[in-house]
Amino acid sequence: GSGIGQGKILQKFPEKDWEDNPFPQGIELFCQPSGWQLCAEKNPPTFFIAVLTDINSERHYCSCFTFWEECAPNLIDQRDGETEEGSPLPSAAQLYAPKTLVLVSRLDHPEVFRDSLGLIYTIHTDGLSVSLENVVGNLLTCTVPVTGGSQSDLEQDGMVCTSF
Repeated sequence: GSGIGQGKILQKFPEKDWEDNPFPQGIELFCQPSGWQLCAEKNPPTFFIAVLTDINSERHYCSCFTFWEECAPNLIDQRDGETEEGSPLPSAAQLYAPKTLVLVSRLDHPEVFRDSLGLIYTIHTDGLSVSLENVVGNLLTCTVPVTGGSQSDLEQDGMVCTSF
């Protein structure tokens, strides 16, 4: 057996694609370049950016923040019980699965995206009773002063999804 699973999008915001900026198909393949594998240790969170180029030669910056959660027993039951090297999988109490938060944007602002995904991660791991939709909406919308004194809303060209 391989011990390697496949990524699955659990949520995405906005739920419907924007006409001028559709959600990248197959993004879960870029979230875990080494594959979706269970681990016996809870690894520290990681952050990286994959740059995808679409058919119109436009760049899409996919900021990926991966963390590890204790694996649900029903996920382990779906496996054949062996890892890639042929050794048995560790007991269910020891397995951790990767979960990745992804922010896709045409803008290249890695620090802002890392901090935004880090905030979402903190809210998730601390179990705060805050609506994820509201958090994402607040992070991706900001008020920008316009010349002349009035204000307008500017939405970042980005979407967030959670993958496993």
